[in-house]
Amino acid sequence: MRTRLAIVMCVASIAASGRALAHHSFAAEFDASKPVKVTGAVTKIEWANPHIWFFLDVKGEDGTVTNWGFEMGSPNQLLRAGWKRDSMKPGDVVAVEASRARDGSNVANAHKVVLTSTGQQLFSGNPGGQ
Repeated sequence: MRTRLAIVMCVASIAASGRALAHHSFAAEFDASKPVKVTGAVTKIEWANPHIWFFLDVKGEDGTVTNWGFEMGSPNQLLRAGWKRDSMKPGDVVAVEASRARDGSNVANAHKVVLTSTGQQLFSGNPGGQ
């Protein structure tokens, strides 16, 4: 019986550590010294652990449209920050303040999202952007 319990505990700890190792730090992927502010139409929202992601089509000055991806906190963090699953929907136009990805891609960690239709400000669940 003890051997079986030990095996179950080992398997559980390995499974839990894999989840922790898969999680990244803010500083590993994003640069707080590279703030970005963009406005665009929401194209997709992925409401899942460990982070919520949403995507915007952002129109540049030359008229080209670029899709940006924004990471936010976990679903639980966003719920505590006042978000609901339908707070932001595809087609909504939003303004985002974020920290850009270190690699310069069109990916960022959102700090603040403003629904332009209502002016409602939603915070990302990432205090200080981290």
